[in-house]
Amino acid sequence: MLKIKSNKILIDTMRIPKHIAIIMDGNGRWAKKNGMNRHQGHKEGVISVHEIIKAACEIGVKYLTIYAFSIENWNRPVEEVNILMNLITTIIKHEADELIKNNIRLQIIGDISRLSQTFQNNVNDCIKKTAKNNGLILLLALSYSSRWEIIEAVRHIVNDVKNNQLNVKDINENVFSSYLATKNIPDPDLLIRTGGECRISNYLLWQIAYTELYFSNVYWPEFGKENFYEAIYNFQRRERRFGKTSDQIQNKH
Repeated sequence: MLKIKSNKILIDTMRIPKHIAIIMDGNGRWAKKNGMNRHQGHKEGVISVHEIIKAACEIGVKYLTIYAFSIENWNRPVEEVNILMNLITTIIKHEADELIKNNIRLQIIGDISRLSQTFQNNVNDCIKKTAKNNGLILLLALSYSSRWEIIEAVRHIVNDVKNNQLNVKDINENVFSSYLATKNIPDPDLLIRTGGECRISNYLLWQIAYTELYFSNVYWPEFGKENFYEAIYNFQRRERRFGKTSDQIQNKH
């Protein structure tokens, strides 16, 4: 039997996207398709998280942002929210050693004030334990929404202007970006959404202005390394112009 070659060999290792953002979608639908409950779908999705983090480390991705729980997700049935929170809490509590072992630094973006104190303590403990790691930076978007983030930025900007710590005339894109939860983090080069839906779902709206979007029909629990490599290969075949013409980009090289 012929062994199928991995998509990994197709990737240009000199043009790995620096920052990849992911919307993990399809856990519930995958579970339903396989005659399971949604809880089992979320648990299976955790395995895919491990798989993709490992793949990102192997090929040299510097930043990986994962949409774990949106502010809108609070509107789901209470039972499912509790299951998700308990699952995420357990993962974070027990993953610190693994993150340290693999030189991964954890960061959180989102309104974690809405989470339980125990959850916050576990998150902060993991962040402190991995703070000195200098490999992949893993950002978990928890209780996050882009509109929330932008409004929070505006509030802080208004407050700083009011207190004479910022001049209105000095406000530009860079200044605004410095007030976002992702300050000091480069904008995503590639955003991957699984599960077949073609929307952004209130995720990193400011940051993805020129991000390449990749939509996969594969449900998240089935999304493995090969799917991840395929997305990156697809990304590398595109021409990123950032408002310029194709001729300008080609002549630059």
